[in-house]
Amino acid sequence: MSDTDVYRPKRVLRFAFVFARQVGIVGRTGAGKSSLTLALFRLIEASAGEIAIDKVNIADVGLHDLRGRVSIIPQDPVLFSGTLRLNLDPLDRCSDAEVWRALELAHLASYVRAQPAGLLHPVDEEGANFSVGQRQLVCLARALLRNSRILVLDEATAAIDLETDDLIQATIRSQFAHCTVLTIAHRLNTIMDSDRVLVLDQGSVAEFDTPARLLANSHSVFYGMAKDAGLV
Repeated sequence: MSDTDVYRPKRVLRFAFVFARQVGIVGRTGAGKSSLTLALFRLIEASAGEIAIDKVNIADVGLHDLRGRVSIIPQDPVLFSGTLRLNLDPLDRCSDAEVWRALELAHLASYVRAQPAGLLHPVDEEGANFSVGQRQLVCLARALLRNSRILVLDEATAAIDLETDDLIQATIRSQFAHCTVLTIAHRLNTIMDSDRVLVLDQGSVAEFDTPARLLANSHSVFYGMAKDAGLV
């Protein structure tokens, strides 16, 4: 899908994430989760409706400014060749102490300390010398350093074991408590403590409510997904 592609939602709805710091986004394959993320970063442009942040239509914001203020930890992150420090802080705005703190919070510090070059550990093209899980942790550390007000987790812990996943979720809850966190969930248990859950179905918003209310309705799409996952 190219930058010129247009996102044409089947149904245009307006809703606000009022008092919702943590929003879980779920849906079965093909529901529109990836399209929503692409639209948020304007990799595809909406043909109708709008996405507004603090009442500002993102279509009126420059791409550099928009993407510089929203962080993402993608499902399949790609790093660029250079040093690990360059990948974490490409504009060299942070001190080494700040970088190490971010690595600690991302549970990657012990790995980096074990490397002879430390923060200057080389990163191969596309991060080929890092596992997918490690690349995701690098993206988490980068997001911590950027301190963006909006963080998107695109099935970010799908390649990480459950124990590490729990640690990462704890870090996100504590360090991004002042931010809006949009979590596209692969494991439903990772979004059960969200303020709201957005359920997508065939490109439309099917449900938007608290996890408890959605689970209380045995006819809801979310209840069906949770039942399939063995959570109810």
